Amino acid sequence: MRADGKNLTGHAGVVLLRKVADRVGLATVLSAALPKGTGPGWRDRGMALVQLACAIVLGATNILEAEQLQHHWKSLFPRPVSDSTLRRTLEAIDGPVAARIERVRAVVRRMVWTLLALRPGGFPWIAVCGRELTGWYVLDLDATIVTCSSKKEGAAGTFKGSFGHMPLGAWVANTRECVAMLLRPGNAPPNDVDDHKSVLASAFRQLPLPLWSKLLIRIDGAAFSHDVLGHLQSLTTSRRRVRWVTGWAINDADEKAIARLPEKVWTAALRQDGQLHEIKGPDGEWLSYQVAELTGVRDLTGWPQGMRLIVRRVKPSRRDAKKLTAFEKRTGWRYQIVATNIPSHQGLSGVPGSGQVWFVDALYRDHAEVEDRVKAIKRVGLGLLPSKSWQFNAAWVLAATLAADLDTWTRLLLLHDEPELAAAEPETIRRKLYHLPARLTSHARRRTLHLDRTWPWAAAFTAAWKRATELPART
Repeated sequence: MRADGKNLTGHAGVVLLRKVADRVGLATVLSAALPKGTGPGWRDRGMALVQLACAIVLGATNILEAEQLQHHWKSLFPRPVSDSTLRRTLEAIDGPVAARIERVRAVVRRMVWTLLALRPGGFPWIAVCGRELTGWYVLDLDATIVTCSSKKEGAAGTFKGSFGHMPLGAWVANTRECVAMLLRPGNAPPNDVDDHKSVLASAFRQLPLPLWSKLLIRIDGAAFSHDVLGHLQSLTTSRRRVRWVTGWAINDADEKAIARLPEKVWTAALRQDGQLHEIKGPDGEWLSYQVAELTGVRDLTGWPQGMRLIVRRVKPSRRDAKKLTAFEKRTGWRYQIVATNIPSHQGLSGVPGSGQVWFVDALYRDHAEVEDRVKAIKRVGLGLLPSKSWQFNAAWVLAATLAADLDTWTRLLLLHDEPELAAAEPETIRRKLYHLPARLTSHARRRTLHLDRTWPWAAAFTAAWKRATELPART
């Protein structure tokens, strides 16, 4: 064995991330938003933040790992950014700087969405029960717990008995982008109204929505409160139509209203593919999940005008047996309620049948996909907060969202015809594409990156690189 190789790289996939960042002008706008360094030989902090984002995509969980990972591709980008420079860059991101970064991210996102509309297949629209929600932008909100084993600023006991922080984020279901992430203490209430208002406002500033746009917001039952629903109802303007679907905390009044429902109003629930949602019972028989309209039975005085309640009942599993109320034990069903302002007669414009109870139920259950987005971003930087400082950790969360953006844009713009890679988990795409070994050669003023010809995803890599070079550069 000889350690005398030259121009070797162990993470050739970083060229795709850097090329996308260069084409959409991410480093340029970040350089304008970040304060300049001082002294001789200072590094461009916008490029330093892009380098950090690339390292986070490749698996870095702290500043030191980000510096070390850069040595794997120093033949491609010969000036690695030191850990001290990366630390100073994050320490410079205070409130005003973070606000400027948010504004320039919105500018870059507008360009990315324009490129998405021009690609084959156009902008991605989600589908529920076989119906495509064309023209509807879907925003999912969810909170997650980031645990820690040491005392960090803002760390506290969570409602699940763990210890750490509880950030609240917003994701665009159409593109899987994380457009907002708010770092919160571990004991922050799941249904805090001010936090939800802040995240929604940040998300709205990030969305390059056209005039007279149509937006659907989905939140799970943990965020249920009267004030949150009232705020969601107030988001509709003369130039923006907002529909929302949220969970509902069941109380005694709800159970009394459910008891008054006649058996004939219950209808079968549907899966996301449009098939009946059934489960095999203890005796081997197939039991269907059922939904019904509760709006006309439950008194909704004081709640947002036009709000509807949809109730769903399922046969409880063994895991749910200890959580059943006396009413549920008596009826033999487990109930869940969904609140929405989607009108029954009109539904979502352009989506046939979207006002029916079975569609609203399926639309809310499709919100569960945000758990995959949460899991992905926790594997791309958010799984560990690296400092005891609140300000530094907040800057790290911002860097993690930038990394998630860069990873998502690379998949959307370069791998749209490779569904196996476009929807792959972070570890999977690292193994197949990002952590690809290669050798760099130079001849006649041209640099060539040589991949293993037998690598199963070599063709996908070269096709992605060709698309990256064909992207129009932001001026």
